[in-house]
Formats: sequence, structure tokens, C-alpha cells
Amino acid sequence: MNQLAILEGLLFVVGEDGLSIEQIEDVLEIDGESAKLLIKQLREEYEANNRGIRINFLGNRFKLTTKLEHKEYYQKLIENPQTNMLSQAALETLAIIAYNEPITRIDVDKLRGVSSSQMIRKLVAKGFVKESGRSDLAGRPILYETTNEFLDYFGLPSIDALPEISNFVAETTNNDEDTDLYLSKYSEIDEVSA
Repeated sequence: MNQLAILEGLLFVVGEDGLSIEQIEDVLEIDGESAKLLIKQLREEYEANNRGIRINFLGNRFKLTTKLEHKEYYQKLIENPQTNMLSQAALETLAIIAYNEPITRIDVDKLRGVSSSQMIRKLVAKGFVKESGRSDLAGRPILYETTNEFLDYFGLPSIDALPEISNFVAETTNNDEDTDLYLSKYSEIDEVSA
């Protein structure tokens, strides 16, 4: 197995959470020196001019990040109207935030069942979501809420104008099975915004 390729995939999968040396050691079942050597090799490959990402050591973790010298192009992409379409995952994340604001990323993750860090970052970059303070919970996680741009995009005068959540939840069967949010009527939002 190519440990360098596995490490690259691991860094991609964890996203902004990053990996510690200890996690790399545990997952790849290697010692600390081997883990550091793999990181060093991968970092050197990413430093080439023909690569658009790099590995940074931030917050005691190794993370894949974009290169600062390409920032103007990333900004153009975010501002381009053609890229302002929202994916199903982005709509789902946005709906959870809108109906539960202010809310932490961890709470969004729990409701979605998957990591929402990339989706929240995308929604912040598009101006639909903003940081609204810190929770009093341990670690003081960031709270997120929707913005006026969100209201404008969806043609809402205020957050109170959101349809009742009960309009989107399918009726449960007699055996009270849980409703799958992904298959719920949230998909109607996608059709409206298209």
C-alpha cells in the first residue's frame, strides 16, 4: 500500500479538522518518525508550483489548505453567479441553521449525521450564514445564524416568515419510524431556488 496516497486521502477526508501526528501513527500503524517523514514528503510535493494546495500545521494539526497566492481566483469563484447554486447538502445545512439558529456546527453535524464543516464554510463564504457568537458549552464553540443575504436570496422579510417545520415533515407511520430528513420535503427548496 502507498502510505503517501493514504495520508493524502486522510487529510482530504478530515477537512478542516486536520490530523495530529498521533492520529497518523494510529491509523497508518507507524511510528512517529515515519509519520513525520510521510508528512514532510507530501508537503514537499505540494510546494511545487503546479499544485494548488499545501499542507499547513495549524492548531497542532496538519491540514490541507489552498495557496495564498491564488486567493484572487478563489474569490472570483465565490462571487461568480454560476457558482452560487446551492447543492442539496448546502440546502440541508442551511435549513438546519435557519430553523435552529443560533446553532453550533456540532449540533448541525448531529442533525445531519455527517460533518458539516465544509458546507458551513461554503455558506459563510456565500454570505448566507455568519458567526453570531460563542456557546457557553465546553470549548465555547462558534454559534451560527443566517444573514440578511439569506433572507434576500429566499425572498423572506424575516426569519419568522420561514414556513412551519411541520409542513416539511412527512407524517410518521403507525410504527413511528424516524423520518429521513434527506428524503423529506426539504428537496422542494432546491426546486424553488433553481
